[in-house]
Formats: sequence, structure tokens, C-alpha cells
Amino acid sequence: MSKSVGVKFKNSNKVYYFDPDGRTYNDGDQVVVDTERGPGFGSIINEGKFRDDLLEGIELKKVIRVANTEDITQYKRSCEIEKEAMAFCLKCVNELALEMNLFQVESTFEITKLTFFFTADGRVDFRELVKMLVREYRTKIEMRQVGVRNQARMWGGIGRCGREICCATYLANFEPVSIRMAKEQNLSLNPTKISGLCGRLMCCLNYEFDTYRYLRKFFPRIGTTVETDNGPAKVIRHNIIRGLVTVKYFGGTELEVHLSKISFKHTQESQDDEYEGETNEPESLG
Repeated sequence: MSKSVGVKFKNSNKVYYFDPDGRTYNDGDQVVVDTERGPGFGSIINEGKFRDDLLEGIELKKVIRVANTEDITQYKRSCEIEKEAMAFCLKCVNELALEMNLFQVESTFEITKLTFFFTADGRVDFRELVKMLVREYRTKIEMRQVGVRNQARMWGGIGRCGREICCATYLANFEPVSIRMAKEQNLSLNPTKISGLCGRLMCCLNYEFDTYRYLRKFFPRIGTTVETDNGPAKVIRHNIIRGLVTVKYFGGTELEVHLSKISFKHTQESQDDEYEGETNEPESLG
């Protein structure tokens, strides 16, 4: 019997792992679990089951029970409160003329706390807003400002590749991404083509950067002259993955030649300095 079961909560694509306490659950079972914020309502998901040996030494919180009729009713009520609170808060934000983008409200299972998520360009004085929310709902209120990347993670969506965005499925942390990564991979620098749903550089630019950077060391620098079977030519483009170099002969003819078919003086320095002078500051993660 598995020592853990995966559980997904509303408004989250991440799978959390709990101790089944000796019971067996099926995919899709609705359960009440013990969390740091009190009881939580979620659904069992065992796809891509986490290996129990990787959970050794980690104390998991337990699945309390399979959700009963009262639990399901309570869950639906908390969902209704979230919708009501979202509409009410948006109204208050407009009345107070606050420069903030409210995009999600989360309620605890027992509606003991409401968390309002928003993005903003700077600090927001929401003290009056909190007072209005407390008077309306008589429960604990938390205002949480997050970055646009986190907003995309919480909302989810489909990326340019046609698959669900990485941050909403499996990425645990946001890594710094820079424009240099796009240049290194010969990608278009058109912002609409290398930006994700959040409007920032796509996280996947980071995935193959080290591979491209390593392989480029074996290529002649663009603009240098190399020797080919047809004579000397100038390097004008690289196809790193296929191991091809596009050269231009002095007569104007362009030809794609495999790296193994050309000879050149290889220097580590020529590749390391290719982007000298360009900034490599990581893009802000919000």
C-alpha cells in the first residue's frame, strides 16, 4: 500500500502529498485533509504518483476522511463566498480608486479566512479596503500582492507550445531569465514571440540555454573566415542543434556546411566574448 496520496485543491494545479492513514483512495475521490491552515477540501490524484522512498523522513499531514454531504455543501458555500467577495472587493477598489489589479480570492474550507490576491506597480495602501472587507464578512482578511509570474501560475493557461504553462504544472521556483538566452538560441527578439502569458520572458528560454552555450564553443564565431572543401568562406549563421554552419563565399554564394567539413582556428575566447558588452541582467520576477 502506498504511503502517500496526491491531492489537488481548488485554484491550484500543484499536487500535494498526504498520509492516507492506512486507507485506499481512488482517483477523483473528494477528501478532507489536514493542512497548516486547518481542514482543506481537495480531490485525490494519483497520476504521476510520487515515489514513497523520496518522502522518507518527511512527516506528511493526514487525509481526515472521504468528503461527506456536509463537507461538499460547505465546499460549495466557500466557493460562493469567493465569488461574492471578489465582486464586493472590486467594487470597493473602484470606490477607493486604488491602483491594484485584484485577480483572485481564496477562502479556507471553513471560511475562517479570505485571502485577496492582486498585482500592482508599487505599494498600495489598502488599510481602508481591509476595514470594509472585515465589516462585510466578519472574518480574517489577508491582502497578498504577487508578481505577474505568480498570477500566471495561479490562473494557468495554454502557452505558445500548445501545452499548459510550465509554472502552473511542475515548476517549483522561478529561475532568472534574460534576453541573452534568446540570442544564444538564435530566437527572434520580437517580444510577442518570446514572452509568456505573464508578459515576461518565457521560462522555457532557460531550459536549453546551457546546451546551446556548450555546443557553441565548437563553432567558429560569426563573421570569421573558415576553410571549406570549396575554398575560404565567411561564417554568417549557425544551426547549433543540427551542427550546421551557413557560410558565404566571396563570390556571393551561400551554402550550409556541416561543422565537421570546415576547418578554423578554434579559440575559447572567441565564443565567450561574442556577447561582450550586452547586459545579462535577469528579468524581474515581480
